[in-house]
Amino acid sequence: MKTILVPTDFSDTAYNAATYALSMAAQLKVDRIVLYHAYELIVPIPDVPTSIPMVNPDDLRIASQEGLDKMQKELLPLAAEGVSIVTRADNTLLAATIDDVVKQEEATLIVMGITGGSKVEEILVGSNTIDVVKHTTCPVLIVPGKASFKGIAKIVFACDLRQVADTTPIAPLKKLLAAFHAELHVINIDHESRHFSTDTPFETLMLDTLLEDYQPQYHFIDNPDVVQGITEFAENIHADMILTIPKKHGLFERIFKRSNTAKLAYQTHIPLLAIHE
Repeated sequence: MKTILVPTDFSDTAYNAATYALSMAAQLKVDRIVLYHAYELIVPIPDVPTSIPMVNPDDLRIASQEGLDKMQKELLPLAAEGVSIVTRADNTLLAATIDDVVKQEEATLIVMGITGGSKVEEILVGSNTIDVVKHTTCPVLIVPGKASFKGIAKIVFACDLRQVADTTPIAPLKKLLAAFHAELHVINIDHESRHFSTDTPFETLMLDTLLEDYQPQYHFIDNPDVVQGITEFAENIHADMILTIPKKHGLFERIFKRSNTAKLAYQTHIPLLAIHE
């Protein structure tokens, strides 16, 4: 793992995410941080009135680069020896082209912040961070606005034990687990064994085989609210990271989308790592 891509909008939260990435670089043996700003020039459509003022594309590009230069200068003192900070600005939509940027920069991890509100639902709905998670195939570490890096010693892996072999991204998962050298807690949230099936023991054995090099500890928790079960467990063991597979059975959607029936009153300070199938 050599390069981390840090998209930024120059907010305090984005600065915190970049600081977190720099602090984490030593543990992951990263030697390059790319500060990336995607700006979009709105092109007016003839005969369609708009209240958005015209912006000179050169001015937009210059302002973007100035913001990156300022951020780079302020963060450089935090970089460990051997870690470089480079910048990149593109006139594009962030989520639409993020995978192209990942490939060009040879990044193995994206680190982004989350902004606003006090509840996870309110923080993330409609944000660039969620759009990136949905559109990229690269692992994304979501860093809460007040999180500070103190080392990754405990990771909670939320898993529903369904179709483990087909849906677990084992290569990137093993790569990240090997880099962190962290204590691994695999949790399965169920209520009154409603999702327990004849396949569950086999799926558990399959996962244990895939993760045997990392000595996982397994926890089967009864809670009707999957999100609450995950977050409470992570808080109770003082986890440093929650790991999830975004597309797997909609778990990510259940955590980060609003619900009329269940509001997630959890003020997170634990970063969340999303690894895709």
